[in-house]
Amino acid sequence: MMAVPSTDATDSRLFPTPSLLRRLSCWFYEGVLLFGVVFIAGYLFSSLTQTRHALDNRHGLQAFVCLVLALYFTWFWHKGQTLAMKTWHIKMVDSHGHAVTQRRALLRFAWSWVWFLPPLIAGQMLNLTLASTLYTSFVWVAAWAWLVRFHPQRQFWHDQWSGTRLMDVRPSLINSHANDISV
Repeated sequence: MMAVPSTDATDSRLFPTPSLLRRLSCWFYEGVLLFGVVFIAGYLFSSLTQTRHALDNRHGLQAFVCLVLALYFTWFWHKGQTLAMKTWHIKMVDSHGHAVTQRRALLRFAWSWVWFLPPLIAGQMLNLTLASTLYTSFVWVAAWAWLVRFHPQRQFWHDQWSGTRLMDVRPSLINSHANDISV
């Protein structure tokens, strides 16, 4: 486990924000890893409910998968990092640089749906085709990611709303900042 300075996180010199490219790469990698989590959850739900047809119990399956994802993210964010975040050396802390509580992690999970819900709701309300909904989703994700330019610390807005922040914890970066502080 890497040591992290325990001062106020507003000092961007001590708690640098990962680049947008690194955060989006981590986000993409998280999606790849979640494929396995969702697959296992779907298989478990289908086995336990004896579902034989894909459209049977679909709302129950959706609720179950949402619960599994909430547990997954709340657990790992409470610990500071998911596997993808460890790979990309990104850590989540609260706005003061401390470990995130489970309640705050659950709040961030709820706010994180802003990545997906607006285009999905628009697609449903406007009766868009699947291709149009996917295009709308792509445009929305790009726009939402671009909005970090308007945050003072370049954080995502759902992090601001949930009282969390992402920080760069590359070993070389932490060691160089620790040397700067001790001098």
